[in-house]
Order: sequence, then C-alpha cells, then structure tokens
Amino acid sequence: MSHTGPKQNMSALMIGAIGVVYGDIGTSPLYALKETFAGHHPLPVVEANILGVLSVMFWTIMLLVSLKYVAIIMRADNHGEGGSLSLLALVSELTAKSPRTKWVVTALGIFAAALFFGDSMITPAISVLSAVEGLNVISPELGNYVLPITVAVLTVLFFVQKRGTGVVGLAFGPIMVFWFLSLGVIGLSHIIINPHVLLALNPLNAAHFLLQDPKLSFLALGSVVLAVTGGEALYTDMGHFGRFPIRVTWFTFVLPALVLNYFGQGAMLLDHPEAIENPFFLLTPSWALMPMIFLATAATVIASQAVISGAFSVASQSVQMGFLPRMEIRQTSDKARGQIYAPFTNWTLYLAVIYLVLTFQSSSNLAAAYGIAVTGTMTIDTLLISFMIFLAWRWPLWLSIPLVTILLLADLAYFFANAIKIPQGGWFPLAIAVISFTVLMTWRRGRQLLFAEIARNEVPLQVIIDGSDDIPKASGTAVFLTSAGSGAPSSMLHNIKHNQVLHERNVLMTVRVEERPYVPNHERMQISVLGKSFYRINLEYGFMETPDIPAALEMCSIHDLYFDMATTSFFISRALVVARAKPGMVMWRVRLFLAMTKNAMNAADFFKIPTNRVIEMGTKIEI
Repeated sequence: MSHTGPKQNMSALMIGAIGVVYGDIGTSPLYALKETFAGHHPLPVVEANILGVLSVMFWTIMLLVSLKYVAIIMRADNHGEGGSLSLLALVSELTAKSPRTKWVVTALGIFAAALFFGDSMITPAISVLSAVEGLNVISPELGNYVLPITVAVLTVLFFVQKRGTGVVGLAFGPIMVFWFLSLGVIGLSHIIINPHVLLALNPLNAAHFLLQDPKLSFLALGSVVLAVTGGEALYTDMGHFGRFPIRVTWFTFVLPALVLNYFGQGAMLLDHPEAIENPFFLLTPSWALMPMIFLATAATVIASQAVISGAFSVASQSVQMGFLPRMEIRQTSDKARGQIYAPFTNWTLYLAVIYLVLTFQSSSNLAAAYGIAVTGTMTIDTLLISFMIFLAWRWPLWLSIPLVTILLLADLAYFFANAIKIPQGGWFPLAIAVISFTVLMTWRRGRQLLFAEIARNEVPLQVIIDGSDDIPKASGTAVFLTSAGSGAPSSMLHNIKHNQVLHERNVLMTVRVEERPYVPNHERMQISVLGKSFYRINLEYGFMETPDIPAALEMCSIHDLYFDMATTSFFISRALVVARAKPGMVMWRVRLFLAMTKNAMNAADFFKIPTNRVIEMGTKIEI
C-alpha cells in the first residue's frame, strides 16, 4: 500500500487504521478496570484506589503506547514495515560485526515472535468472551449461553479465514469508528455527572497509589497492564497504513475515546462501587445494552481478526527468514499482497482458542493468562530499540540512557507483576512461546548444519563445466535449485550419474531472502554467464514476499535470457536428513528437525513451479 499517494487517500488510510490497528487495545475497556478491582488480586473499590488506578492506567498508556511505540519505536521502520521481525532485521545489521551480540539479538527477536503466537491465541478468547458476557448484565439466566455463543462466533471467524478478509475488512473501519465514538460518548456522560474523577489525571495520584501499599499496588499492575495490550500492534501494522495515519488517529481519536471511557467507568464507580461486577456494560444505558453487546462482539471479532492476520504474517515471515519449514501460504487478494492465509497456523490457533474458552470459561480467568505475553514482547521491543537509539540514531547519552532506563523499568515492573499469575494461567502463553521458540531456533540451527554439510561435500562447479563437452546433451533447459554456494548442486551430480546427460542449457538458481520486507523488481535478480551454456541466477526476495520462480524467469527476458516453460525442466534435491553418530545438536532437537523436514511443504509447490516440469533427485545427508 502506498504511503505517498494523493491526499484524498489519507482519510481512507486513517479509517482503515482505526479498523485494523486498534482492535486489541480498543476492546480493553471491556475488562481492564474490572479485572484490576475484581480479579485474582482484588482491590477495595474506594475513591483513593479508583483515582490511583485510573492515574496509573492513564500514565501507563502515555508512557508505553504514546511515547514508546508511537513517538519512538515507529521511527524504526524497515522500508516502511514494522513489527518484531522487522526490528530484528534492522538490529541484526547493526550487530553484524559481533556474532555473539547478533545471536543474542536474534534470540530476543525470535522469542518476541514466539510470544506473539501465545498472544494471538488468548486475544480472540478473552475479547469475544468479555463481549458476550454482557448477557449476564441483562439477565443471569442468559449466562448459560455465553460459552456456546462464544464458541460459535469464534468457529465462524476461523472458518471464514480461507476466503480472505478483503470484503469483511471494508466494514472494519466504520464499525470501529462507531465503537470508539460509543466508548467516548458513554464515558463522557458519566464524567459530566461526576467530574471529580478527572483528578486522576494528576500523576501524584498514581504515585500515592503505588507507594501507599507497594505489595497490593504491585499485584494490581498485573491487571492494569491490560489497558495497553495491543499497543504493540501500532508498530506491527505500520507497513499497512504508514506512520502518519496511525499517529494522527491515535492522538486525535483513539486515545481520547479510551481515556474518556476508562474515566467514565471510574466516575460511575465513585458513586456506585457495586458496579464493579461489570463496569463497562453497566456504564451503558439500559435501552442501549443489547445493541452495545452486538457492537462489542463485532469489535472483539475485529480485534481477533487483526491478531489472526498478524499470526499469518509472522508465520510467513518466519518461513521466508529460515526459522520455519516451508508451509502453505495462500494469497487471498490479487490487489493487497499483505492479505494471506496460512491453513496450518489458522487451525492450530482455532484449536488453542477453543481450548482456552472451554478451559478457563470466563474473561476473568483468562485475564490471568493474558498479560505475560504482551509484557514480554514489550520488554524485548525496548531492548531491541535501545540498539537503534545508541548505535543507529546516536541520540545524546544524557537523553538516551534515562529514557531507555525508564522504559525498561516500566516494562519489567509489568512483566514481573504478571509473572506472579503464571500458576493461574500465565503458564499457557509462556508454554506456547517456549515451544514456538524451540521450533524456530531448532529449524534455524538444523538448516545451518545441513548447509554446512552440503558445502563440505560439494564438487566444484568448474569441474563439471570443464568436462561438459564429453557429456551427452538433452534438448531444452535444466534449472537446478541450489543453496548459495560455488559447488555443483547434488541434483545435477545425480542427473549426470544416473541419466548420464546434461541439458543444452543449464541454469543454477538460488533464492535468497533479504533482511528487508520487499525487494524492487529491478533488484530482483543477478545473472552470471559461466560459459558453455551454464548460467547462475540469484533471486532476491524480501521477508514479506512469496517467491515465484516462473514469474522471475519471465523477467529474465530483460537480460536477453529467455525461457520456454514447455522445454524447461526443474531439478530439485530432496534431502533425506539423518543423524550422524555425533550430531551437531542434542538428539531430541535432531529428531524435531527431522520431523519438520519430512512435513515441510514440497519445494515445487512453494516456489510455484508447475508440477509436470519438476524432477526430484534424492540425496542422503548426515547432520
């Protein structure tokens, strides 16, 4: 999506940003204040606590969202893209000269991506549950329908993913605009009744709350942080809408609406402490309760859709960057390349979300599991952005050191406050993150061992070229897919050994993924003429692009190299990977890597090569 188009597109970008970017943080008023007072570590619903909690919430939003993400981290755009993996790519370039530092940075970035998978499972469950729980306010008897309705809504949501989100996405913006307007209006109506609540804007109330009873206030931070869950999405979705529309909509529309609603809930609690059972829906006039439940459900579905799409994106980027095996990624729109569908990721998320709903059964129970993934991601983002502040932007030390220290202390305070809730459910996102991290890093390490073994056994290509005159020639063109290296690919060696032929024209093709999101077409390929009808083609793609080899071959005509698909054969090496006597990883990781190689998507399908033009040659490799 262009960020430099006509001015009339700016309003569309801003409405689109409201519809996609703020779904998660925009639905936090459904449960954040309620969980802080009535959650696993309840607070007395008295004036000092109400004003203190609201003050902490307000200044947390200002510090961790407005300052950290909107003002600072969004400066770190990787060719317009944002998110943990984009930030990782930027920092990797800065630390390239220090292998040990780069490894630590890579591990941090990958663990942030792993935490996101846990977050993307909890967000749909807690969001939709909290909306449907509004039925309890209408009538306790309706509470029996909360779980079935939640499961039904989530099931429909995941089943429509394969159709793409383009059509549904058109409605996201207007619905969320109406949602935020509703948040602001109902909140303002109660602030007008009791403007005393505005005293919470004074940071002294936050300081008094935190210092008066440090133990109780520390426990409360585990729920207060729910007000900023989804704040990281502002940076993650930057590539879709641009930095300027997100900043403008945040400061002029979304932030005021959220603050008005939180303070409206606080104003109501000052007069009616018993409303803590569900302050969001009790804030709504009785005549508007059912419409608000429908609107809240729609908003939470949109929030869920945003994190599901984000999970697809992270999975796709992980495949391209070599952290996951090839998997099926479908493009669901021929106009917007960011709209993709990953079947394996979709159904894994669906099973996990339904498990969470049926196991925890209420948004209050799920709240204990929610904060740990978000605070972990936010802490890692602070660590990564500090590299940009010190090494890339070179801000003065008198500014950068206090700034990073304050942000890191805030992130760690919220992280450890949520770590206390690990036994109550926080274990789930951590378990998902550890499993995901292990899979991602094992695949990466296994690929390194695999490529090292291939390089160790390779035959110099020049030997084949020099001796090609004595080898019979088959008509047509042979394209050999190979990893980066100077040796002859094993599929070529097997073709010579078993078929005793070479083709009239032989092309060695290597596909590389760069540490940038997109590669312009004029930089897509480098062609080298090796002599005796041998060519080497290096294709470069960004980590947010899907390789398409037939399309790339058509572009070769610009360089006077033409391909007729009817006379072109593609040779692919299918490696049978086995463990050596002394493997390069512990044995359980080797077995995990072997299992992933067996279940990886076929290379021909992944690279969009016509199946009837593919010849696979097997080879056995020990790692």
